[in-house]
Amino acid sequence: MSWDWDKLMEQKKSSSGGGFGTPPKMDDVLNKLRGAKGRFPGGFKLIILAAVIIILVSSSFYTVDVDEVGVVQRFGRFVRITQPGLSFKFPSFIETVSKVKVRYVFKEEFGFRTVDPGIRTRYASGPTYESESLMLTGDLNVAVVPWIVQYRIKDPYKYLFKVKNIRSTLRDLSEAAMRVVVGDRSINEVISKREEIAGEAAGILQKELDEADTGIHVVTIEMKRTNVPEPVQPSFNEVNQAGQEKEKLIYQAREEYNKVIPAAMGEAEKTIRGAEGYALSLVNRGKGDASRFVALYQEYAKAKDITKRRLYLEAIQEVYPKIGTKYLLDADMKGLLPLLNLGKSEGAKQ
Repeated sequence: MSWDWDKLMEQKKSSSGGGFGTPPKMDDVLNKLRGAKGRFPGGFKLIILAAVIIILVSSSFYTVDVDEVGVVQRFGRFVRITQPGLSFKFPSFIETVSKVKVRYVFKEEFGFRTVDPGIRTRYASGPTYESESLMLTGDLNVAVVPWIVQYRIKDPYKYLFKVKNIRSTLRDLSEAAMRVVVGDRSINEVISKREEIAGEAAGILQKELDEADTGIHVVTIEMKRTNVPEPVQPSFNEVNQAGQEKEKLIYQAREEYNKVIPAAMGEAEKTIRGAEGYALSLVNRGKGDASRFVALYQEYAKAKDITKRRLYLEAIQEVYPKIGTKYLLDADMKGLLPLLNLGKSEGAKQ
């Protein structure tokens, strides 16, 4: 048996692990194909046909994940939407599939970009991003308003075919909606009422997206910490401090008002009620005196002598107790001289 020394060395070289060996020559490949043509009916054409069939079959089946749907196009025209799972379509040169995540929540950031998400998320900011969030408020102040728009794709057909450059359109509409809302608020409202502003902006944005047939549903708008630009931060802090001092003085004045005014009103009410009671007592007393006088006059009209005598006696009964020493004189007595020293004699006896 004759040995082909060159071939033997090449085989050892290829099996030694020092490399993959030298590539086969074109003549050797053609000779092998010619040999295969003799061993298999149809030869080379059959191999090509089998390869084509394998390619067609492999491109006719596709898998859609649970969080997405498949949008099928036939010669570029929309045909149908397929649900998650294994599906069949015509080969790639006839039908193509675009997979759209309809359950995934996407987000767009304005005024910053997330660099490293995690427990301690790192954000990137700069003049390029700040221009997105720099806005003019309703009271002609400048505010830096960063926010995040979270959204889902609710209509894959509209999302893919109705709007060109859908992401750019979404960002433009989001910025326009936020500027409309911020432009109607004061700087203090923009800083303190972020949730209210975010909700109003989400409603405006969803309306604009629906009118544009984007197929996007806004899940939420989250506003980050709102502030004023750094160059005006010291002045803004001074204004806030003055505003707080003003509110403090107002509260103190209201507290003092609540102490003094109710007390004064109570005192005034007490005086009014006292005057009303005094007036009522005088009126009632006057009515009683008038009624007593009328009753007395009626009795006097019935019996003048008796009533006159009774009135005289009652008057004497009321006056006499108030008189100290009393002297009774007889009508027949002719001189008063003996009576002049009565008081002195009484005092001498005492």
